[in-house]
Amino acid sequence: MEKERLQKVIANLGYCSRRKAEELILAGEVKVNDEVVSQLGFKCYPTDKIAIDDKIINNQNEQLVYYILNKPKYYICTASDPQNRKTIFELLPKDEGRLFSAGRLDYESSGLIIVTNDGDFANLITHPSTSLEKEYIVVCKNTSFGNEEKKLKEGLYVTRRGYKARPCECKLLDDNIEDNTSTYSIILHEGKKRQIRDMMMTLHHPVISLTRIRVGSLTLGRLKEKEYTSIDLNTINAIKEECRKNKSSN
Repeated sequence: MEKERLQKVIANLGYCSRRKAEELILAGEVKVNDEVVSQLGFKCYPTDKIAIDDKIINNQNEQLVYYILNKPKYYICTASDPQNRKTIFELLPKDEGRLFSAGRLDYESSGLIIVTNDGDFANLITHPSTSLEKEYIVVCKNTSFGNEEKKLKEGLYVTRRGYKARPCECKLLDDNIEDNTSTYSIILHEGKKRQIRDMMMTLHHPVISLTRIRVGSLTLGRLKEKEYTSIDLNTINAIKEECRKNKSSN
């Protein structure tokens, strides 16, 4: 496990946004291992004792829990929001202590999100080096031009963000001439902010809906929107092993 900037660790714990965390650090309201930290460049481990306003936000003595949640659209993945939008934590048990999402789905996207209080596990499955597959069903404006699969498999230059995405798997599932829409299965091995939306915009396919249906071996199955289910420890250990194998082969 690698050290990360404190503001990122706080955001990954689901306490607040990274920008808000920076404000708290600069205000001297954050302690790491009982020492006040007021510099934004400070790095720590997610397992370090972190307190805000003298309240520990990552209790290491609590029982580790793991959930799959089917996130609806128009919910955010942080514990609080200055715009008072709904958060996914309103849909989860209130007696589990502090939970946070392992990775993100943007406000307008839906589907599988992993929620846990295990910082090591969250860091492992979201780290770029593990290349854990993430599969999405994406409905877009405009019918297929016939070259989308080829371009995405080659690694697309994303004009809106100015970077080249890693090659990903893409399959056309449906072409609806009447509605002028197309539907794709897209499998990513990375997870940049709004990546699929930006890739499809580059291909002249504005996204209408985006649903994540799989992360590694975890699938939504028949889980309905707003529903959640526990992940058993055998599955968690299998995912950890998958991540380690991917990391060693990269």
